[in-house]
Amino acid sequence: MSTVTPVSTSTSQRKKVTTLTFRQKKERGEPITMLTAYDYPTAVAMDKAGVDSILVGDSLAMVVLGYENTLSVTMDEMLHHARAVSRGAKSALLVGDMPFMSYQVTAEEALRNAGRFLQEAGMDAVKLEGGRDRVDAVRRIVGAGIPVMGHLGLTPQSIHQLGGFRTQGKTASAAKILLEDAKILEEAGAFSLVLESVPARLAEYISKQISIPTIGIGAGAGCDGQVLVTHDLLGLFDRFTPKFVKKYANFHTEMNKAFTVYIDDVETKRFPAVEHTVEMSDEEWNEFLRNA
Repeated sequence: MSTVTPVSTSTSQRKKVTTLTFRQKKERGEPITMLTAYDYPTAVAMDKAGVDSILVGDSLAMVVLGYENTLSVTMDEMLHHARAVSRGAKSALLVGDMPFMSYQVTAEEALRNAGRFLQEAGMDAVKLEGGRDRVDAVRRIVGAGIPVMGHLGLTPQSIHQLGGFRTQGKTASAAKILLEDAKILEEAGAFSLVLESVPARLAEYISKQISIPTIGIGAGAGCDGQVLVTHDLLGLFDRFTPKFVKKYANFHTEMNKAFTVYIDDVETKRFPAVEHTVEMSDEEWNEFLRNA
């Protein structure tokens, strides 16, 4: 089991992370750290820990809202949780994940929805899935001054087309398409790129072929940064755990234990005890009884 070093509780706020910070870290060879968050307290904790970027991911659909996949989460649901995160995190670069059908219809609609993440939810950037088929939307959004993070490889919003949650880029022809798409997104103005469930040597090669930072998830250590779904990292989501996840805690088991003990304490009347109870003075109590 890995040793966790306690984080500083200093109240001094670090400098705001920007898209330029991402580019500078890649140039210096410094790994970029990114995690998902969907609520205020988690965002506060991550920001204090010093994470570079927080993604309000459409993984919200599965790990928080209980949907079977990411396709059902709506713009309104994404914005609701993004607002909570932006209230909690002041230094990390905040990225809103554009949900299914919020950017696929037209570039104009994609731009309007991207703008909502910044204007209504306090995000700094947006993320969308796809390569050459999304280039018009990327160009339109970037052209309006909104930073875009791309997403290639396993794109969860396309699971029916991909045949499930499957590793991508395992053949020479598929790898060539991924490399081409990465260059297309770079040319379209994306400031960074998520590579999900891609062979490690391919992800490292792509990372060296483009100037924008790559953020890996299940794509090996050769990317310029890493991202994980926080509920996987903390062991909060028990439906399944992807192979590429490292669990740093098992909060689901600990929560279950705490809830079980609480139920038993209430049923046996061990809780609430005297120390958990407020009282009124005898004088006031007696006065109350006289006038009741």
